[in-house]
Amino acid sequence: MCLALPAKVVSIDAQADMATVALGEVKKDVSIALVEDVQVDDYVLIHVGYALNKVSPEEAQRTLDVFAEAGLMQAAQS
Repeated sequence: MCLALPAKVVSIDAQADMATVALGEVKKDVSIALVEDVQVDDYVLIHVGYALNKVSPEEAQRTLDVFAEAGLMQAAQS
């Protein structure tokens, strides 16, 4: 089973096909090579260092809320 987490794009390095994403206080560099037209403030699903696809802010928040309810993470802040 795979787990992908939604995270907000906070910066992009287009030449390297990389983005910095944030999930709460945690920031991570991920590859955006698999997703077209990623912009700062987009939400992407990330798995093992790759953005898999874009999701709406509402879908990202719903997913983070479910993880928090399940005790997998602290309650997400918008």
